Amino acid sequence: MAHARISANLPPDIDPTKAPIAFGKRALPKLNEELRSPELLTQQRALMALCDLVHDPENVYQAIGVGFLDNLKTLLLHHDSTVRQKTTEILYIMAMHNVGRQGLIQSGMISALTELLDDPIDICRKNTHQIFEMMAKLHEGAVGILHAGLIPLLVFKLKTELDEIQELILDTLSNCLRVEASEALATGAITILKEKLKHSSAAIRSKAAWVLLEIGTHPEGKSMVCEEVIPVLVSLLEDTDPEVQASATGALMFATIKPQGRFSALGAEAIPPLLKLVAEETSKARLSAIKTLTMLAELPEGRKTLLDHTDTFQQCLNDPCEAVKRAAKIAISVIKWKP
Repeated sequence: MAHARISANLPPDIDPTKAPIAFGKRALPKLNEELRSPELLTQQRALMALCDLVHDPENVYQAIGVGFLDNLKTLLLHHDSTVRQKTTEILYIMAMHNVGRQGLIQSGMISALTELLDDPIDICRKNTHQIFEMMAKLHEGAVGILHAGLIPLLVFKLKTELDEIQELILDTLSNCLRVEASEALATGAITILKEKLKHSSAAIRSKAAWVLLEIGTHPEGKSMVCEEVIPVLVSLLEDTDPEVQASATGALMFATIKPQGRFSALGAEAIPPLLKLVAEETSKARLSAIKTLTMLAELPEGRKTLLDHTDTFQQCLNDPCEAVKRAAKIAISVIKWKP
């Protein structure tokens, strides 16, 4: 099904070809002054020129040095949507470079960007979420987003945002919740993510399962995933998209570390689809599926069922991946164990 994409095209009255051509380090202080100009057109053209310059990490370093970030922070709240669009685009390009990410985090840009989460212009919101997603790749960026209290807001936005922005939010959440999940759990993230597991978009289903995987690495998160989500994760083991299968299997693997999760997975009849994933040599979910079945084999009912399928694991002993071979060997020993 076709989906409308957020357009980054500028209004027809803005001509980027009329932006001043800037060269070298000397241009940056001049552009910085123009950003403070009371003339809207001067600001717009300065932003156009800066947008080209910041593709070079050396220029990003210089721009931070001459104080661009304070001016850009101010322009985030500009009444003109084109100024906001180009400002967020510049910050996104800067965030693609490590020096830019570090600069944005240290300058307090996370809190300033929060104002744009309700911007009426789609591309401004998309750019903002792209910046958060890039920042969250760094541990200090993820911590910064957590400390800014953004997690409840990001979780809530999953209910209202456009699909392509939801994908960015889920990527940001997966990196942040790897660090700390309690705030997301208190906000009701599990219920919202459970709904996203049924989304028509394979990318959203896969990313939602990945966020649940990160939540499942925390003890309190594991318990909540066991209680609410395991049957839906089991249904995704047979999803048509291999990325969804892999994310769902990974999330299920963490959930079944707890006995409660194993009982729930057995009750949801997880063994047949997991065995199918183990048998598929090209499956991205193969390793997680073997590890999940190993945990299910620790229950008498699971071991009894899997005793008839040891040949599936035997085939994995010839796998070129050492991790798969090692996991299969452990699985066989657990399944054949006798009290």
